[in-house]
Amino acid sequence: MKIELIGLENLPLINEKTDLSKVIIDALEKQKFPIENGDIILIAETLISKSENNIIELSKVKPSEKGIEIAKKIDKSPEIIESILNESKDIIAIGKDFIITETKHGFVCANAGIDESNVKSGFVTPIPNDPDKSASKIREKLENRYNIELAIIVTDTQGRAFRNGAIGVAIGFSGLEPLWKRKGERDLYGKELQTTEIAIIDELSAAASLIMGQADEGIPVVVIKGFSNFKNLRNIEKGIKSLLRKKEQDVFR
Repeated sequence: MKIELIGLENLPLINEKTDLSKVIIDALEKQKFPIENGDIILIAETLISKSENNIIELSKVKPSEKGIEIAKKIDKSPEIIESILNESKDIIAIGKDFIITETKHGFVCANAGIDESNVKSGFVTPIPNDPDKSASKIREKLENRYNIELAIIVTDTQGRAFRNGAIGVAIGFSGLEPLWKRKGERDLYGKELQTTEIAIIDELSAAASLIMGQADEGIPVVVIKGFSNFKNLRNIEKGIKSLLRKKEQDVFR
């Protein structure tokens, strides 16, 4: 199997007036990019939030007593703490310089996924309100433009329990089955797999993150070509919640 990952270059800075689908189409055509049936387009969540005007101006955030109290314990401003609380439905743990929360989407991550990078000073970007819906809208426009079947994945960068370093993960998608369920298949020794599930959209997101980078690379959109399981795993009905483990199954909570 051969898989290619290609970053779209020279995308403009995104704001609330930007038609993100048009920007991607323009970049594809300017780069003379041969978009094909089965391609998977991965988009950094910051682009989605900016284009949907989902940006928090910290000077307009009024910290609550709870936000002020937590800010005394960790190295973040009360305004950022309050923004994290506003994006969360549960606090899981508080560390020296971060808070682990369950976001209103159901993700368990640091600081409710609020991003302080790649945005103007004094502003932060939260996770898009509905990443699945955002992905679906972009997929529909691109499929109509090129008359092909595509998949869209919205990516974020998050840390992991018990391991150093952050990796790319999916927080929304459209047009692709999120899990590759391999139960019942045989391993190299003929033994039947009992529980194996592969988080396809997370593995693709982690791969794309290598090209997107975290600093000034300026490549927030990556196209993956040649993923041979695309056709068999295509499913446009499921949402990201189908990938989230239920709280009662989470042995660490």
